[in-house]
Amino acid sequence: MAQVSMTVNGKAASGVVEGRTLLSAFLRDTLQLTGTHIGCDTSQCGACVVHVNGEAVKACTMLAVEAAGAEVKTIEGMANADGSLNVLQQAFQDHHGLQCGFCTPGMVMSAAALLKENPKPSEQEIRVYLEGNICRCTGYHNIIKAILAASGQDVSAIAAE
Repeated sequence: MAQVSMTVNGKAASGVVEGRTLLSAFLRDTLQLTGTHIGCDTSQCGACVVHVNGEAVKACTMLAVEAAGAEVKTIEGMANADGSLNVLQQAFQDHHGLQCGFCTPGMVMSAAALLKENPKPSEQEIRVYLEGNICRCTGYHNIIKAILAASGQDVSAIAAE
């Protein structure tokens, strides 16, 4: 067993974990931050994407002890300070970029990382960036539309699906 401490969504967090405990399990089970979803446990689906020291990471591929001392941001930390949805989350809602919602936290976290790297991505750049995130409901069209809208680009010419 190991003591692990990190900053999660701006707050100190710690717990005792087995050395093999995944970051996704630590966030969900120890810290009760259940917005980080576990879809495949093999890094194929992207439902567990969080930011570790500002970089998008699939939390099912990282051990909790590897995140010791790190700054971790989960979907719960994405809202504005007043609790309202941030621009990206609001765009997902406004443009119907979610259906069942299972992939949504990982999609939002990946999209936020993309927009940090590339504030005005093209549709093709978004598609390439999201290759590690799987959605079985939306067909991706509205997710891409939401990301384009969040980046401030005009989406009025894009047909609704």
